[in-house]
This record gives sequence, C-alpha cells and structure tokens, in this order.
Amino acid sequence: MAISLRTVEESAPALVSLYKTAGVSLRKHGLEGQRAAVYLVVDHSGSMRPYFRDGSVQALADRVLGLSAQLDDDGRVPVVFFSTGIDAETTIDLADHQGRIERIAAGLGHMGKTSYHLAMDAVIDHYLDSGADAPALVVFQTDGGPLSRLAAEKWLCKAARLPLFWQFVGFGDPGSRQFDFLRRLDELPVPAKRPLDNAGFFHAGHDPRRVPDDVLYDRLVGEFPAWLAAARAQGVIRSA
Repeated sequence: MAISLRTVEESAPALVSLYKTAGVSLRKHGLEGQRAAVYLVVDHSGSMRPYFRDGSVQALADRVLGLSAQLDDDGRVPVVFFSTGIDAETTIDLADHQGRIERIAAGLGHMGKTSYHLAMDAVIDHYLDSGADAPALVVFQTDGGPLSRLAAEKWLCKAARLPLFWQFVGFGDPGSRQFDFLRRLDELPVPAKRPLDNAGFFHAGHDPRRVPDDVLYDRLVGEFPAWLAAARAQGVIRSA
C-alpha cells in the first residue's frame, strides 16, 4: 500500500511533486496498487566524484524515494554504496532525505573501482534477510562497467530465481564503451542464460539531473510490468 499524499506532505514536502509524478507513471504502466520494495544501489567509484559533487546522486535518491512512497509503506529505501567493495549499507528516509547522500558519502573515505557483483550480493542478502514476500525493484546506478564481467553476469543469472528486478541506470557519456557490458547484460538470452529477463538498462546522460522526472520514472518502471507477469507465470513471485 502506498504512503498517503498527506504523509508525504507532512514528512517530506520537497518530494510531493516527485511522489505525484511517480504515481502518474505507475498508472500509465498499469502498476497502480502494485506493492514492491524499492532498493537503490549507488556507484561510489572514483569517477563518480563529479556526480556526488553536483547533486546528481542526491537527485536520483530523491526521485527513488518518491517512487518508493508509491510502492511501499515504510517511507525508507535501503541503499548500498559500492566501489571495489561494499562501502556502506544504510537507508534514505522521507523524513531525513535532504542532504542525506552527501552525509553518507562524507563518511566513506576512499572511492575505489567498480564491483557490481558485491553490490548485487548485498541487495540479495538484505532482501532474503528481510523476509519480504513482495517483489523488489532495484535501481542500480553506475557510470561504468564492472571489474569482473563474469561475476556480474553470474550474479544476475542467479538472482533471476528471486523476485528482484534490476533496473540499471548509466551516468556519463552515452557513447562510452564502458556501457557495452550493461547493454549486453540487458539482452542476456532467456532461457539459455537465465530463466526470465530480470534486468533493464537506460542511460541518463552527462547531466542526469536534466532528465525530466516523468521521463525518468517511465524508464525506471517501463520494463517492470513484463517482468512481474513473467515472474508470476514461473512462480518466482508467489502472491498475485
């Protein structure tokens, strides 16, 4: 059940517009009333420094919070910061969202390289440990390819048996070959490699803050309905 507009107005007035826009996108994609956990995975590698500095990561976190308030009822999003390893596992909350990303990042220290599979493993563990029965939408932000492509592909294929959909979001040059792997990951064959298509990818460009809210939400949830249907058909999601 979604958090009410009144609750958002009282606890996070700056997110009211995002909450409303997310609701429009969910209705457009036939997802009104759908319950889902929402996760955010944030790339904390060295090349991400400009995106932390200019507010792009905070802006994405706020938008994800607005979406989560429409899909879940706890007012918080679990967040994994990753680079060479797991740099932080924490939450962002409606009532404490302003400047939250900056405060988290300030305590993390060294910005390393890019290990997708460790971040994926952290999300999987959190989901399983939570005992949740609702499906989950994982917004996975990165500005480049992983240290180990083999491990990232392996973890994605293993995770296809769980009620987790991975929506990858690229920051940076859309023409960069850094994203060739993510495009390939998005198109991994079914059922040869994985039992169902459990991932999407889109690019937010050099300045992700300039992507209009409605466009961003459409891209975040655009492939979610097809995955929900396939996951239900295969028994990955047991509840209707």
